[in-house]
Amino acid sequence: MQWRQELLAGVVSFFAIVYIVIVNSSILADAGIPQEAGIIATVLASSVGCLLMGIWGKSPIILVPGMGINAMFTYTLVHGMGMTWQQALGVVVLSGVCFTVISFTSLAGQLRAAIPESLQEAISVGIGLMLVLIGLPKGGVIVPDQSTMIALQSFADPGVLVTLATLALTCILFMRNVPGNLLIAIIAGTALAYLVGAVPNAGAAPGGAFSWAAYGDVFGQFTFQGVSAVTLAVATFSLTLVIVFENVGLVNAHLQMSGNPERFSRSLQANAISVITCGLFGTSPNVATVETAAGISAGGRTGLTSIVTGILFACTLVALPVLTLVPDQAVAPILIFIGGLMMPSVKKIEFDAMHKGLPAFFIIAFIPLMHSIVDGIAVGFISYALFHLAVGKGREVKPLFYGISLLFVLHFVLQTL
Repeated sequence: MQWRQELLAGVVSFFAIVYIVIVNSSILADAGIPQEAGIIATVLASSVGCLLMGIWGKSPIILVPGMGINAMFTYTLVHGMGMTWQQALGVVVLSGVCFTVISFTSLAGQLRAAIPESLQEAISVGIGLMLVLIGLPKGGVIVPDQSTMIALQSFADPGVLVTLATLALTCILFMRNVPGNLLIAIIAGTALAYLVGAVPNAGAAPGGAFSWAAYGDVFGQFTFQGVSAVTLAVATFSLTLVIVFENVGLVNAHLQMSGNPERFSRSLQANAISVITCGLFGTSPNVATVETAAGISAGGRTGLTSIVTGILFACTLVALPVLTLVPDQAVAPILIFIGGLMMPSVKKIEFDAMHKGLPAFFIIAFIPLMHSIVDGIAVGFISYALFHLAVGKGREVKPLFYGISLLFVLHFVLQTL
C-alpha cells in the first residue's frame, strides 16, 4: 500500500508547514501588500510549487515561500533599497528566470563552489538574527528608544506576555517533537491574545468579511520600471545568490534522506520554475522547506507526497476568512523561533583563520544591524576578497568570487552618488 503511505506523508507535510500561510502574509503586509492578498498569493504559490515538484521533480519535497527570503523581500528590497513591492516582485521574477537557467546548466555547482562555505553559513546565521530582530518588535517585546536605540517593553503590556508565552510553547512543542508544532503554537497564541485582550479592535476583526477584491491589484503586478539597471542587477543577483545557496543544499539533503539523489536536477528545475510563478502570484520566492523532512520521515518517497500537500494547500482557500484573525503576537514567536533554528550553521565557520572568520562575522553582524541582507553579504564578500589579498592568499579565491565582490563594490559606490 505504497500510495497510502504517500498520502499520509503528504498530509503530515501539510500540517507541518501550513503555518507559512499566516507568517508569510504578515511579512508581505509589511511591504505594503494587503494581508488578504498576501494570504491568497502564499496559498497559490505553495500549491502550484508543490504540484510542480510532484509532477516534474517527482520528489516528496515541499515548496513554499521561504522564511528569511521573505524578510529579504520586504526589509531589504522594499524598505532598504526603496523599491515598491511591485518592483520587488519584478526582482523575484528575474531571479526565478536566472535560477531556472542555472538549474538547467552546470552554473549551480560553479556558483556554489565559488562562494566559501564559511560565508554561505554566515548568511544563514545573519538571516536568522534578522528574523529575531523582526520578530521581537512585531510581538511588542522591544520598542524604539532614543538613548539605547531599542528597549524592553513593559511586562504590563498583555501583548508582550502573549508573545513570550507563545514563544515558550513553540520551543517546548518542537523539542517534544509534537506533530504540527508551529501550527498548534499559532492557534494557541491567537486564542490567548484574544482571551487577554491583546488584540486592538478585536470586535471589528475582519475574519467574517474576507474580500478577494484586493488580490486583483496584486496578481501579475510585477514591474521593472522606475528601477535603475545597476540597482536591479544587484538586487536580482543577491536574491538569486541566496535562493541558489539555500535550495541546492536543501534539495540535495532531502533527496539523500528519501533515497532518490538521481532526481536532483529535475527537482531543482521544478523549484526554479516555481520562483517565477511566485513573482506572478505576488509573493516572495519559494524554497525547498526544511519541514519536508517530516513528510519523508512519514514515508514520503515520490512526487505523490508533494502533490497531496499541494492539493491541501488549495483547499485552505475556503478557510481564508479565519486566517486574517491571527494577530502579530501569534506570528512573532514563529519568526524568533525559526531564527534560532538557523544558528547551528555558525559551527561550520572557520573562526581560527581570521581572514576567513572576520568576513563571516561581518555578514552575521551587519545583516541584522544594517537591516539589509544585501548590504551584509556585500560587506562580507568584499572584506573576504580584500583580506585574502592582504595576507598573500589571493590565489585561494576563485575569479568568479572577485567578480561578485566587484559588483558589490559598485553597489556601494552608486549609493553614494
